[in-house]
Amino acid sequence: MPVPRSPWRAPVALAYATFVLAGLNAGVGGVLLPALIGDYGVDMTTIGITFFVSSAGFMLAGSGTGPLLERLGTRLALAIGGGLYVMATLYMASRPPFVAFLAVQLVAGYGIGVLESVLNAYLTELPSATTLLNRLHAFFGVGALLGPLTAAWMLTFLPWTAVWLVLAVACLPLVAGFLVAYPRHTPAGDGAAERPVPAGPPYPDALLPPADPEGSEPERGGLLTAVMRSPAVALASGFLAVYVGLEISVGNWGFTFLVEEHAQTGLTAGYISSGYWLGLTLGRFLISPVATRMGLTAVGMTYACLAGVTASAVLTWAAPGAAVATAGFLLLGFFLGPVFPTAMAVVPDLTTARLVPTAIGIMNGISVIGGAVLPWLTGAIGQSAGIWTLMPSAVLLALLQFALWRMIVARMTAERPDPVI
Repeated sequence: MPVPRSPWRAPVALAYATFVLAGLNAGVGGVLLPALIGDYGVDMTTIGITFFVSSAGFMLAGSGTGPLLERLGTRLALAIGGGLYVMATLYMASRPPFVAFLAVQLVAGYGIGVLESVLNAYLTELPSATTLLNRLHAFFGVGALLGPLTAAWMLTFLPWTAVWLVLAVACLPLVAGFLVAYPRHTPAGDGAAERPVPAGPPYPDALLPPADPEGSEPERGGLLTAVMRSPAVALASGFLAVYVGLEISVGNWGFTFLVEEHAQTGLTAGYISSGYWLGLTLGRFLISPVATRMGLTAVGMTYACLAGVTASAVLTWAAPGAAVATAGFLLLGFFLGPVFPTAMAVVPDLTTARLVPTAIGIMNGISVIGGAVLPWLTGAIGQSAGIWTLMPSAVLLALLQFALWRMIVARMTAERPDPVI
């Protein structure tokens, strides 16, 4: 997969590798749950607390991304996020007491949250940001696909602690890479932060970062307060919360839907569920380059993807047979894929340059809420009314995304040119 030429080649390649690690981190969790339950002697409800603690750390990282970048810059922010993740996973690899294992999830979630938010913010400011962010999140999908396979294979001959040890070791060279490849960041004399400048050759004149239209005067109440007052960022955060809720709802409950509503065997349903996640990854790799060749903007591509999501959900809902439902699942994942990274790519059109990192962090953090609440609600509805409600729910969430996206677009500035590298 080609990446931009110098001075961005090494930072972008490291960003891709980091998102593979983030995907691995997400993918191994489900496979390790039975081993954790057996080793610590707890039930599923108790082990589920780890999800909430980790999500709290992730949200804390998102809300603090902007101030962290202002004070320390991209290089040190990434090194801190990676370093905290290494320490947390090494501690988990030591098999701590269960209470300590729960507590360290906060640190691990914070470390991963910093890495994801900072890298999203960094790539947003590069040329061809929409394509780069789609690839970035596609590599997360690669890690999420490999994670369960890797963990399941390791558990056949090693304890669960070895999986966390491997992830810690894998993160170490990334931390070293952050310190070498990413830009320094020097506070401006008037109290505002200068924009990060990549190590190596200076920006070409045509690619100079745009100046903040509101100047360098600090926003009253701080970066976080300024972002939280922005209706456009609030809409974008709600949009991503709905997106993640839809993505995880279908991913988590799709297996049950296929077994109970279409009489698929467990093995076949498992393959189709994997196909859904594969479609999500392929959509992020393939749709953005095709859209660029067709002359579609990020806004137009998102509208097309949301139309594809809605049509795929309707197809799966109304499918007369298992074969059509299978195709609907694959297409649903494919069209969902680019929506999240493309929403991140248009953040500079929603707020001032100085607020972009904080806005991305907030959006990233709030998306976790949708990823927790909406799948739970989908399961509760399925429990009372039947799992057939999964696809009508998906259609409603897709339509809600349409409505939110229209309101977001209405608040955008003129869309940035997005040159192809």
